[in-house]
Amino acid sequence: MSSLKQFVVQHPRLTAWLVLAIGMVVILVWSARDVGLLPGQWAALIVATIGLAGLCVWIIGWEEEGEEEGKKEEKEKEEERE
Repeated sequence: MSSLKQFVVQHPRLTAWLVLAIGMVVILVWSARDVGLLPGQWAALIVATIGLAGLCVWIIGWEEEGEEEGKKEEKEKEEERE
């Protein structure tokens, strides 16, 4: 269990991608279960859904990177003033 916690702390975006992808695939399978898709169609939809989850996590990460850069700039300005 501690190795799982360590992995989550070390790789938060990968963990977010995994959790989001699993949730999105479950919703996809549940909502399209009666459509009658072929195995190749299922595979394509699942791969596209996993990719979409990765893009979502990546785009959300842009905001975090911007905030981190802003904090670094503020610290540098404060150090220059002192």
